[in-house]
Amino acid sequence: MSASLTIMIVGALVGASCGLVGSLLVLRRLALLGDAISHSVLLGIVLVFWATGSRSPVLMALGAGTVGILTVALVSWIQHTGLVKEDAAIGLVFPFLFALGVVIVSRFPAQVHIDVDAVLYGEIAYVPLYRFEIFGWDLGTQAFWTVGAMLLLDALFVTVLFKELKLSTFDAGFTAAIGMSPLLLHYLLMGFVSATTVVAFDAVGAILVVALLIVPAATAQLLTQRLTHVIVLSVAIGAGSSIVGYWIARLINGSIAGAIASALGLAFLASFLFAPAQGVVARLVRRSRQRRTFIRDLVVAHIAAKAEPVPLISLNRDFHWSPQLTNRAVHDARARNLLVLDDRGYVRATGASKNAATRHSMGVSTPGYH
Repeated sequence: MSASLTIMIVGALVGASCGLVGSLLVLRRLALLGDAISHSVLLGIVLVFWATGSRSPVLMALGAGTVGILTVALVSWIQHTGLVKEDAAIGLVFPFLFALGVVIVSRFPAQVHIDVDAVLYGEIAYVPLYRFEIFGWDLGTQAFWTVGAMLLLDALFVTVLFKELKLSTFDAGFTAAIGMSPLLLHYLLMGFVSATTVVAFDAVGAILVVALLIVPAATAQLLTQRLTHVIVLSVAIGAGSSIVGYWIARLINGSIAGAIASALGLAFLASFLFAPAQGVVARLVRRSRQRRTFIRDLVVAHIAAKAEPVPLISLNRDFHWSPQLTNRAVHDARARNLLVLDDRGYVRATGASKNAATRHSMGVSTPGYH
């Protein structure tokens, strides 16, 4: 298998696994906690290596998961004291734990063979160089096994506990009332987030892990409101952005991690602007239509309340509108057979305009549109 294909597959696996657990993080409004975990687990990684001298992904995942849960526990404990808010508690805990990891890495280079820059920025281009061997048998790229296994575990976790996670995400009180433990589910999720983070460390680094945890889920949330669709889209966006980012990096001969993060940002920007229901453009169009409909119905109600036809030119004076705005409102009403304009320039209501008149019969004020 070529190095390019290996890098793309590993990137897609990392993006999919981070997108899977990240979608639940974002829906629970714990995106900043995911950022905290992705940095603080460095302490667990270096402590495991320092104590055992082993770079076993299983041992490192256990160490990172322990520190990740410790991060969550410390944040919850500090928050529950009532002395500081949750965001401040996160800002207190994770820099401290992350700094401890950095101190160990920088102070004991002989004992801990981990580079700070590699942890932060990562270098997915080196992934094909690390092989998975058992008893002298080369079983392929190590990341295929570690990241692939983590993705399967994440998928199994979400599938088996989907109903419980769904309930605890949207209504923790009801979850507790029916006998489930939202706290246990919370810590289980944080444990899987921690394990996913450390497995992705070798390939993409801590900074890109944060982007892959948050951006695909935030993008998917703008595109749909169904939980299953959010999860599927988050996985697809995470995996797809990794592949697109790799090709961008090849095209510009730049950083792969930076290109992947840029692809994620572009995906979010496109969704933010052009999402069919919640995008900026869709909202502007919807507000424009609502405003146009309101003006049309207001004109119809005003004319329907008159016993005689109304001169079109008098509407500008009645509403203090520009002629263009008045003409457009009358045009829209005529297109819906609500008003009739005769040859003399007088406008009268039709029978179909009674509903519009009823909607405004309670006395709607006429705002000064210009």
